[in-house]
Amino acid sequence: MDSERLDRAEAVTGYTFVDRGILEQALTHASATEQRIKSNERQEFLGDAILGIVICEYVYGTFPEILEGEMTKIKSTVVSRKSCAEVAERLELFGLLEMGKGMMTRPSVPSSIGAGALEAIIGAIFLDGGFEPARAFILREMRQMVHLAEESGHHQNFKSVLQQYAQQNMGQSPVYEVLDEQGPDHAKCFEVAVEVDGRTFTSCWGSSKKQAEQDAALEALIELGHAVRDDDGIISVN
Repeated sequence: MDSERLDRAEAVTGYTFVDRGILEQALTHASATEQRIKSNERQEFLGDAILGIVICEYVYGTFPEILEGEMTKIKSTVVSRKSCAEVAERLELFGLLEMGKGMMTRPSVPSSIGAGALEAIIGAIFLDGGFEPARAFILREMRQMVHLAEESGHHQNFKSVLQQYAQQNMGQSPVYEVLDEQGPDHAKCFEVAVEVDGRTFTSCWGSSKKQAEQDAALEALIELGHAVRDDDGIISVN
């Protein structure tokens, strides 16, 4: 691998490698080598674990008032393949990867490859410099994602939010109605709609009544203008 590509990789990560061979392997996709053991897959495995612990530690320390289930949802949003692919695209990691000719001739590279490259880079930084440089890199690139996930309302109880909003603004409590249910007893799905002050909002299907009610509450909040879902599916409650 040419040194210019390694220079660019160090520039975008903000980390200077002692052993550039570790970085070179992190940038080598399995399609570019006859021996997969020499690809970035093992570093990707390691980086995924490090990413998870760093985000969990940060969420735990930053939001002392939220419960375990809410913390899990924030972590799942930030550590998702989608979020990792977004960071990889922002850092232009695709242009740094060494891939086989078959991958290079595709109209577009799957986003999962970028996500894997980011995790491999994290693993490489950890192997070369230890936990703190890896943690610094992760938080530099993903701290804002954590706060957006916390603010988005994904972790909120939408039924509770709707209950409070309806009582304060309409003087009424929401009423949930099961409109339909389908499937065998062990795997039923439920369609639920919520009504507030004579207005029935868009119904939602869920794998349980509880989930369907939460989704129906969210739809009501959106239709009432009290919540917004952006193009990436992130929910913001006003």
